[in-house]
Parts: sequence; C-alpha cells; structure tokens
Amino acid sequence: MANSLDEVTGSVNDEGRDIHVIEKQLPVKVGGGSTAFQVILWCLGILPGLIFLIMKVNAGSYLRSLEQKIQHDASEIDNYLEQRVQVLKNAAKLLDKSIDLDKDTFTKIAGLRNGGKLDDASRNVESQQLDSVQYKILATVEAYPDLQAHEEIQKVMQQNDYLQREITAAREVYNDTVLQWNRDIQQWPTKMIVAAKAGYTTRIPFTASKETKDAARATFF
Repeated sequence: MANSLDEVTGSVNDEGRDIHVIEKQLPVKVGGGSTAFQVILWCLGILPGLIFLIMKVNAGSYLRSLEQKIQHDASEIDNYLEQRVQVLKNAAKLLDKSIDLDKDTFTKIAGLRNGGKLDDASRNVESQQLDSVQYKILATVEAYPDLQAHEEIQKVMQQNDYLQREITAAREVYNDTVLQWNRDIQQWPTKMIVAAKAGYTTRIPFTASKETKDAARATFF
C-alpha cells in the first residue's frame, strides 16, 4: 500500500516539480485476503458482519463526498486556467500590434483549450503549455524595452501574474485533498475494499514547472 502511494507522491526532483509525479492513475486492488476477512466476519456471527457492512456503507459515503471535493477544487483551478488562456491571448494580440510576434506563439495559444473539462493529467499538461507561452511573451517584452512601458501590456501581464498566484493557492488546496484521497483509498480494510469495488484510482497532483518557480522570484516590470 505504501509503495503505491509513494509512486504517486514521491520526492523532489530536478525537473522543478514540487513532487515526483507519475502521469497515470493507479487502480486500487485488494487480494483474496480481503474476501477471506469479510467471510470470517460473517462466520463469527451476524453482528460482526453487519457492523463491517455498516462501516463499508459509511466509507463509501465518505469517499464519494471526498471525490466531490476534489472535483470542486479542480474546477477552481480549471476556471483560473481558462482565464489565463484568454489573458495570454490578449497579451499576444497586443504585442503583435507593436512587433512581428513569433507565429509559433499564436499557434500554441490557439491549441489551448477554450472551455471543456480537464482530467488530472491534461490539467498538468495545459498548465505547463501556458507557462511555455507566458515565457515566450515575457522574453519578447524583455527584448523590446519600449514594450515594458506599454500600459495595456503591463495591465495584461499583471492580470496574468494575479491568476498565477490564484492558481498556486488553488493548487495547494487541491493537492491537499488529492493527498488525502490517495491515502484514504489505501486504508485497509474498509476504505480500501470499498475503493477497489468501486473502481477508484489514485489521483494525480497538480504540479508547477521549474520555470514558474524561478519566475516567482523574478520581477518582470
């Protein structure tokens, strides 16, 4: 059980992520021992079996509630990501009016979502794609000092900075809930048995790129 959790929430690495993340969801599995355990409880009498049955019902209710919280926390991040897509689109348009902005930047922005639902892995991918676009834009601004005094560009990049901070805060809340989920579904016997029967899997934490962490210590304007 511990090994499965460690695979999902490992140690810091040199790629810049808060935690080492395997970009897949690991299913909860129980062996024959869990079945034997439940059979033994019923063999001991109606009361032990009934008590464990009630415990499983409560565990199922708890996990469904926790799953709803994960979805709520994820929707907060998705909302900020959606806003950030639009902000960076606006920044690119403003820059293109002043200079011939790298067309690859427009291509990457156009490929980002505009609505729709993200799963755990695609949420991380989209966030890092946004970071890539952001740093292309920032590099362009730094290459043309006159752009740094452009009021509209400053305003848009300040909006982006605000959204980044909100995403960071929302990420912490989401990851706390995900960590709780990943631990709870591995708690044998009750929650783990219920999670395996329901087909639950571990969840992938939301991560930040190394560039984002470095940028948090930098001043652009």
